[in-house]
Amino acid sequence: MGKRIKRSTKLLAVALLATLSLCAFSFTPSPFPFSPVRLARAERTDSPVVSTATREGRLAVFDDAWGRINERYYDRTFHGLDWDAQRTAFRSLAGDANSDQEFYAVLRRMIARLNDPHTRVFAPDEKFDWWRPRFVTTGVRVAEVEGQPTVVQLERGSVPQRVGIRVGDVIETVNGVPALSLIKDRLEKFTEPARASTRFRVFAKLLDGPVDAPVDVVWRSKDGKQKSARFERRWQQRELGVRVKAKGEFVVVEIEVFTKPIAATFARSLREKIGRARGVILDLRSNGGGDAEAMTDVASTFLGAGLNLGQFTDRDGSSFTISTHSRSLFGPDQITQIKLPLVVLTSERTSSASEIFVEALKLSERATIIGTETCGCVLAVRNRHLLPDGGVLDVSEMDYETAQGARLEGHGLKPDETVLPGRGDLYAGRDRALELALTKLSRLSTAHR
Repeated sequence: MGKRIKRSTKLLAVALLATLSLCAFSFTPSPFPFSPVRLARAERTDSPVVSTATREGRLAVFDDAWGRINERYYDRTFHGLDWDAQRTAFRSLAGDANSDQEFYAVLRRMIARLNDPHTRVFAPDEKFDWWRPRFVTTGVRVAEVEGQPTVVQLERGSVPQRVGIRVGDVIETVNGVPALSLIKDRLEKFTEPARASTRFRVFAKLLDGPVDAPVDVVWRSKDGKQKSARFERRWQQRELGVRVKAKGEFVVVEIEVFTKPIAATFARSLREKIGRARGVILDLRSNGGGDAEAMTDVASTFLGAGLNLGQFTDRDGSSFTISTHSRSLFGPDQITQIKLPLVVLTSERTSSASEIFVEALKLSERATIIGTETCGCVLAVRNRHLLPDGGVLDVSEMDYETAQGARLEGHGLKPDETVLPGRGDLYAGRDRALELALTKLSRLSTAHR
């Protein structure tokens, strides 16, 4: 059975991508990983390259994108959305677009009606690499904290950091518009009530916009004073990875994405660092998925071999199963079993392959989960479709169910203990979820002796 599953996953080249969906108001890929399942490389197309500089070219690309979704989307009912009506509503807008950027904005507005964070489109110049994401940024990451759009991360040496914006500060206006009003308007564009992951994405993309276009920001500092500055948006690329470090008598493993090299690094680093460690903290708060085989290699380390991790099924009923194994899929090595107490950290950014992993840990009672609810984003993309102009379209073609038959799409996993960050924690540089994990692990490891 295990060999059949292994052959099946290798035949389909399962890989779980890592990116945020592009909502109606989005312009560019986001650095925050939310991932569909990937089952193959980009498809080849015999279509001639066309230019979206002409109306004819724009309509050709639009029809190709709409048709691909119509033919392959995993849900034949499109969640109750009249997909034919979307073609009627958006085709003329696409044809009338005044620029490539405006054209792709129209495509994204249409796709956003599906309320699916996996089906998305990229313009030819975006050249998005899932393992080395390239995205437009101001150097500021925003999230909802205590109901407010709050700075939760700053790029070192960036203009925002140099002008005095700090982690914990609240964004009040963007280009003269109240930030909360922008967020409310964007949430109202969704045809269904916004789920937690949708709300997270809307806050995260508050400062998004065209590359090189300035954005005027007013923010409120720790002392309540208003400050303002103009920031430029620019392209940035970074490589996702894994970090293993000792934290007293415990080992903290942060995995940003599941790839074959990262799985190999994880196994090697864990062997080197494990030593006399009394427990492991697995930080998946920034993990948006990755390669399914890499994920199962890591999962097998903690769960052992032969555990059914669930199955993916397309609209025609074809399906395949993934499971843990005893030998690495990337080499001859036997997978080293780690039986130490385990605590896993999660957030709204924890998605797809990492959610499958977390659910398996929960069901097997192998780990304590601490943090916030996960994305609830687990769907599969069988092929990356190349559009006639060189753009790329991802379409959710397969749904996922756990071994117990439960769907994770749209249903985030709740942690055993919820820890919500506060502005005070951000200003103090305090990670209360990690602190609680260390405390919990100390108790578990004492009982484990």
